[in-house]
Amino acid sequence: MSASANRVIIQTDIGRGTINPNIYGHFAEHLGRCIYEGFWVGEDSPIPNTKGIRNDVVEALRKLNIPVLRWPGGCFADEYHWKDGIGPREQRKEMINTHWGGVVENNHFGTHEFLLLCETLGCEPYISGNVGSGTVQEMSEWVEYMTFEGVSPMSKLRKENGREEPWALKYFGVGNENWGCGGNMRPEYYADLYRQYQTYVRNYGENKIYKIACGPNSDDYNWMEVVMREAGRYMDAISLHYYTVPGTWKEKGSATEFTAEDWFVTMKKTLHMDELLTKHKAIMDRHDPDKRVALIVDEWGTWFDVEPGTNPGFLYQQNTMRDALVAGLNLHLFHNHNDRVQMANIAQTVNVLQSVILTEGAKMVLTPTYHVFDMYKVHQGAERLETHGTFASYAQGGEALEQVSVSASRDAQGRIHISLCNLDPGSEAKVELDLRGLAGGYAVSGTVLASSGMQDHNSFDEPDKVAPQAYHGAEKNEGGLTAVLPPMSLVVLELREEGL
Repeated sequence: MSASANRVIIQTDIGRGTINPNIYGHFAEHLGRCIYEGFWVGEDSPIPNTKGIRNDVVEALRKLNIPVLRWPGGCFADEYHWKDGIGPREQRKEMINTHWGGVVENNHFGTHEFLLLCETLGCEPYISGNVGSGTVQEMSEWVEYMTFEGVSPMSKLRKENGREEPWALKYFGVGNENWGCGGNMRPEYYADLYRQYQTYVRNYGENKIYKIACGPNSDDYNWMEVVMREAGRYMDAISLHYYTVPGTWKEKGSATEFTAEDWFVTMKKTLHMDELLTKHKAIMDRHDPDKRVALIVDEWGTWFDVEPGTNPGFLYQQNTMRDALVAGLNLHLFHNHNDRVQMANIAQTVNVLQSVILTEGAKMVLTPTYHVFDMYKVHQGAERLETHGTFASYAQGGEALEQVSVSASRDAQGRIHISLCNLDPGSEAKVELDLRGLAGGYAVSGTVLASSGMQDHNSFDEPDKVAPQAYHGAEKNEGGLTAVLPPMSLVVLELREEGL
């Protein structure tokens, strides 16, 4: 098919605020093989590791400049009792992971291991505290254990367990999904509990806790209204969870066997994130007009049926070009809402849902979603540029979406990066980029992620089937650039002004 025209104006001299690097955050729950076999193999494993943490996974994630990692859940957080995960590993209490597969959790990966992982990755830890089945004292003592420098029972216990100095901990979530697996609470009840629990999440010394309240599931606007009204002044941020599910929660659809209609529905449901962010922000604006409280999308991504033959409670799914487009679209939406959205955490990092990494024994493979995060990392901490345009239609079954999504930013070195998504799996997309405000000449280079089939993915037999390539499809013209995007592709352009 011939390419359709999409016209985009990028005001290279008009900034719209910083794209917080934490938008590129990740999430690791004690679920399936995310922690065990994903991050943690133990010090006695033949798989190369440093103090039990897989070297290959750490190396791959460090390349992404991963800014923040959320742990221990998810639903697991509200049945997790942190004291079970400290001290000599052979003496730690075993428990049943009732949410995820009914397997035995040996607690070998606990507070010390997680904070070591974050130090190794060079990222900020984001810990979710237990409101659903935990006590105020338990949560308070956890914060004291991690961050108090002086003399106290918890700091003494930390030192006995081998950590003399406290850790720096910024992000702490007071509960998770308390409207569901975290206690099936009403928003009025949770708001009161949040006010109580957060009181005892104390700041010790120079450590300042950034308190994150449990926000709504998807379009539960009443939850946002009540919690912001009753507890907004006690929080620094509030969360939002939304998953792209092309089918129903009972039959979500296959991660690898799907039709063009399934692809379209997946794109449409992903773009619903824009409506959710807009409406939840409007509620927040009424209660917090100064935008002091951030909106944190700390669970997002695709959710399909598990791979055949795997444990249904492990949520292991493959990752195709469809997932790559979902990642690119969501990241663009988070950029566009950067007045409120200050963090997002894809679910999840390794071996669960929309993973960036899959492992099988000593083998590791990078997914198409990983490559999107790698390509898009140039936006981290950059200034979002004013962008608007008119777009061709991508139609399916009598419905239509805009064919192209675009986001642009200028980094601290003055380089401009433009990321482009072609949602259409069957047609190229011709994009006319009108670059306004550029003072002089510039050089352009680019990277593209594309493949010939909708279902294409990376496996342990074909780990590089979907991989970024150099992009040569952009041509300069009098007003800017013309770029032709392959079907179902993501392209990132870099414009470097002469002299930089």
